[in-house]
Amino acid sequence: MSYKLKTPESYNKKLAKFLKSNPVLITPYKKTITLLEENPYHPSLRLHKLSGDLKEFHSVSINLKYRIVIDFIIEDELITLINISNHYE
Repeated sequence: MSYKLKTPESYNKKLAKFLKSNPVLITPYKKTITLLEENPYHPSLRLHKLSGDLKEFHSVSINLKYRIVIDFIIEDELITLINISNHYE
């Protein structure tokens, strides 16, 4: 099963700034996106539900320091990318 990724303009702007500041993460980011489309439950993504102010969202990891916050709607096989950030932001 393949999932569809939705990337709002607000995410695209954050992504461009993020990758410009972290060019070494371009390849790991692409790998993460490919895995997310193919199988969001892949163990290396470390998919998990967030808590606190972000409790309605999930997160997948690019590496141990950076993550992508997602709105994960399983019924429609739709994943909306919300934010890309440091795990501690």
